[in-house]
Amino acid sequence: MKEKAMASPKAQARPAPKGAKKKEKGAPAFRLPFTRINYIGLCVGIAIIVAGYICLAQPPVDSFLSRTLAPILLVLGYCVVIPVAIFLKEPKSKSAKA
Repeated sequence: MKEKAMASPKAQARPAPKGAKKKEKGAPAFRLPFTRINYIGLCVGIAIIVAGYICLAQPPVDSFLSRTLAPILLVLGYCVVIPVAIFLKEPKSKSAKA
């Protein structure tokens, strides 16, 4: 009798995990985490990096552009602007808080 009382494993519904949200109808399944501000920041960072490499390629190797400005631009682009653009969040509007 115990065998008949137990349902097969396939027939049993699994409970939802503890932090799982129910999907609403009409809601998108996946939303990109980046906003317009993030993409603008990434473009600015890439422009700074390209400017750094252009300064690095200027002919006199001992010039101010090659020795000083290019490394500053490259470090600024790679280590400051790109990470800030990735982690930047769009501020929430005041009407959403009310």
